[in-house]
Amino acid sequence: MASRGEPVDAAGRRDWRDVLRDAADLALLGILLTLAALPLLTAAAAVGTASAALHDWTRTGGWPSAATTVRRFGRAVLPGVPVSLLALAVAGLLAADLAALATGRVPGGPVALLVTALVAVGLTGYAGLVVVEVGGNGGGRWRVCARSAARACLDAPTRWVALTGVVASAGLLAVLVTPVAVPILAGYTLAALHAVANRRPITAALTGRPPAAHPESP
Repeated sequence: MASRGEPVDAAGRRDWRDVLRDAADLALLGILLTLAALPLLTAAAAVGTASAALHDWTRTGGWPSAATTVRRFGRAVLPGVPVSLLALAVAGLLAADLAALATGRVPGGPVALLVTALVAVGLTGYAGLVVVEVGGNGGGRWRVCARSAARACLDAPTRWVALTGVVASAGLLAVLVTPVAVPILAGYTLAALHAVANRRPITAALTGRPPAAHPESP
């Protein structure tokens, strides 16, 4: 992955090759994230490390070194196991509940199905903000970031809705695209989450100029 800190022209535009390289970098990030998460128990560490790398990229214009990334991942594996298990358990329970409601195996009907679906979708937006917060903390401190994200969702519900929309759109695209493209989509989704959470348009992330300082979680 290359740096994107090259000079821009007088109008603030970058060469199309720079934008293409950025797109390729995000695709590679998604592929590496998916590979690192394949054992499932390493999913949280993989997502946190990728988010930390993207956090560096959006602020400095360059990716962290391979040594830094490997060190972050290794440091995050064990603390991330409970997070991975919790995420898998919640996703499994929600999926089973939705399937049972949709097939009529449990009472509740369309109203209960709609409420459960809204809860599930809202949780994905919250999870997306947690991932961004973790990226700002070097890929770790999930518990602290979870509390910080919960407060942020309550303080700025419109941003929560926007993050939910990002995850929902990514989920829809994941169903529509060929399976081999899903890992690539992961990198773009993570970039969109960072852009929305930090109230920055996607195009601003591709200008090569680091944004104004953004306070990180404690």
